[in-house]
Amino acid sequence: MLILNRTVFFVSDGTGITVEALGHSLLSQFEGVKFTQIRIPFIDSEDKAREVVARINARSESDGIRPIVFTTLINPRVAAIVHQADAYSLSYFETFLSPLETELGVKSSHTVGRTHGTTDSSDYKKRIEAINYTLAHDDGITDQDLEEADVVLVGVSRCGKTPTSLYLAMQFGLKAANFPLIPEDFERGKLPGTLEKHRRKLFGLTIQPERLAQIREERRPNSRYADLANCRHEVGEAEKMMKREGIRWLDSSSKSIEEIATTVLEELQLR
Repeated sequence: MLILNRTVFFVSDGTGITVEALGHSLLSQFEGVKFTQIRIPFIDSEDKAREVVARINARSESDGIRPIVFTTLINPRVAAIVHQADAYSLSYFETFLSPLETELGVKSSHTVGRTHGTTDSSDYKKRIEAINYTLAHDDGITDQDLEEADVVLVGVSRCGKTPTSLYLAMQFGLKAANFPLIPEDFERGKLPGTLEKHRRKLFGLTIQPERLAQIREERRPNSRYADLANCRHEVGEAEKMMKREGIRWLDSSSKSIEEIATTVLEELQLR
C-alpha cells in the first residue's frame, strides 16, 4: 500500500499541547498517511506569525505539497497572518467560538492563555503532589503509604505501567503506584508486597508476548528477559494471577496511554 507523507504544523499562542492533542485525535483516523508533526508554541505577535508563515511556506516548497496547519490562535490579526501561509489551515477557535457566542448570546473574551488561567492553585498543588507520590511509588520501589494511592497498577515488566501512572498523575492529579509481577510472585502464587489489602485499588495491564519481547529486546538485547518463550511464560502467569485474584485488567499492546488511562478511570470509577 502506498503511504502518503504530509507535514503537519500545530501553531498556538500558548504551549501548543491542546491543539496538538486535538490534531492527533483527527490524524489518528488516517492509517494510510505518515505525518511529520511540528509544534510551534507561543505565537503571540504579528512578527512571530510572519516567521511562522515563512517556515510553513519553506516546508511547502521542499515537500512539494502544502502542509496541514492546526491552530489555536485567539488574536484574530495573528491568526489571519498564519492562515495566509501556503497550507491547508484549520482553526479550532474560528470553528467553535463563533457558534458558541451565538448560542450563549455572549461574546468570548479572546484572552490568550485563558485555558490555563482557569486552573486554580489547589488543582496545581494536587497534581504536583500526585506526581511526587507516583515517582516515589514507581516499579514497586515501596509498598508504604499505599492507603494514599488512588490506583495501583500491576503487570509484567515493560507493559506500560510507568507511563500510564505518570499520565494519571499529571493529567488528573491521581496518586498512582505501580508494581511489577515477577517470577518470584508466580512461584509464591501471591501478589507482591502488601497489595492484598488494597485489592479494590488494583488494576492490571497485560500485553501480547510478541510485543513485549520486542520492547524488552530494545532494552536488553539477546537476554532471557527479552526471550519470546520467557515473555510468553510471564504474560501467561500474570494473566492467571489476575484472573485468580479477581483483578480487572486490559491488554495494552495496541492502546495509547490516553486510552489505557481512561479505561482505568472508568473501571475504578475515579473522578
